[in-house]
Amino acid sequence: MPRTSIDSVTRDRARRLRADMTGHEVLLWTKLRDLRPYGANFRRQAPIGPYIADFAWLAGRLVIELDGDHHGHDDGAKDRVRDAWLESRGFEVLRFWNNELTENLDGVLDTIFQKIVEHGADPTPPAVPAVDPPRKGEGSGSRLPRRKPKG
Repeated sequence: MPRTSIDSVTRDRARRLRADMTGHEVLLWTKLRDLRPYGANFRRQAPIGPYIADFAWLAGRLVIELDGDHHGHDDGAKDRVRDAWLESRGFEVLRFWNNELTENLDGVLDTIFQKIVEHGADPTPPAVPAVDPPRKGEGSGSRLPRRKPKG
């Protein structure tokens, strides 16, 4: 969805949410960033139409939502409407409870990895470039203090 279709109120709210992420969101965000070498570039608190997704890989059309205690009050009716709207625009929505993240982080990450591969990410880890030893005189980057000129 083009940036211009996001109203300024939603965009400002997304900025505030990025500045005030929960501990669970921070934990998942650090793990999602590790998926960038595979081609899955997630955005956090990403505005999509009238909604703000906790995490979205826009190119892969994948949204990840973390649900806390506040999600159980309306039996998920608002979440179902939101998910239906996102799905009607080609997104797949994954939802995890905060306690799933805490109690089964590896399982959550495995599920996410399987989904990013289904959505077009490259499942092979990128090759690590070989590091050449420093050339003579370059050392490790530490510098000796300069001498003051005499005079």
